[in-house]
Amino acid sequence: MITTDNTNDQQYVGIKDKNNSSKKECTSCEQNNVDTITEGIDSVTVLDDTSACANCGKEGNSNDMNICNKCKQVKYCNAACKKKHRSKHKKHCERYVAELYDKKLFKQPPPEEDCPICFLLLPSLLTGRTYMPCCGKVICCGCMHAPVYDSQGNKVEKRKCGFCRTPHPASNEENMERIKKRLDLDDPSAIYNQGCDYRDGSRGFPQDYVKALECWHRAAKFGFMAAYTHIGYTYKNGEGVEIDKKKAVYYYELAAMGGNVNARFSLGVNEGRAGNFDRALKHFMIAARGGNTDSLKSIHKLYELKVATKEDYSKALQAYQEYLHEIKSDQRDKAAAANEAYSYY
Repeated sequence: MITTDNTNDQQYVGIKDKNNSSKKECTSCEQNNVDTITEGIDSVTVLDDTSACANCGKEGNSNDMNICNKCKQVKYCNAACKKKHRSKHKKHCERYVAELYDKKLFKQPPPEEDCPICFLLLPSLLTGRTYMPCCGKVICCGCMHAPVYDSQGNKVEKRKCGFCRTPHPASNEENMERIKKRLDLDDPSAIYNQGCDYRDGSRGFPQDYVKALECWHRAAKFGFMAAYTHIGYTYKNGEGVEIDKKKAVYYYELAAMGGNVNARFSLGVNEGRAGNFDRALKHFMIAARGGNTDSLKSIHKLYELKVATKEDYSKALQAYQEYLHEIKSDQRDKAAAANEAYSYY
């Protein structure tokens, strides 16, 4: 058994018989005159002007034919032929769609954004970054800590935002007023944080899981992937909703494809519990490259249990070290040394 701690959830990977690991077969729907560009799940299908019905063989104009709604690979002369052929086509269709989905799911997502001040990669660890409601920027712990002291090393009494130079709010009311302005501007970070406030019943907000979910869905639509992670966690644990494992995995996958390493780690945990070690390893490798230390530990444990190779662990360790090289700086080290709340790896 692999036990690893997560910020919001203590999870483990249950190790089963290695022979239980499953692999999705790589098959596609067979159809003449079809050329498909399979770049992610949103594939582009190029059809000839004429083609034959997959059921009866009747030729017709491609523009006038019915196409399988899922795989976009098979054509029919009419809806009746499409219905008759469904039982024969279903298995191939599902495998092909699953193949496309996996291609998108296991694609290395884009890295985090850079800090707008020092232009270094923002740490994935939440304590390594701070959202500023004055300007809506997310800055790293080093740039957050730097304005505490002036050029002579003297502590500054009145702190300012490292980006817009706005003085820090003097009261919670002033801070909430700034947050309200960001909400009016549809700032996804502010919307996400409001969802957390509803979940926790903090900063004057009543505890309301329904409103929390509404905020997270809204933030996710604006591209804030951590919101999908929280939605998945909510369905996984039944916080204000019925427990729904399928929905939890669905939202974790959306978050992971958007680059959230915590969601990616959770997916690896789920696959490990199911004995799908190949898939678990893929998730952990991607998350380790994004700075998730729990994933690196899990890969090492898989290696110890002989369900991952030494080369697998070496690649993961190298990827994690590359991530550290991209985020480390003297300024961030000083911040972390001064206050553990600024730890960034």
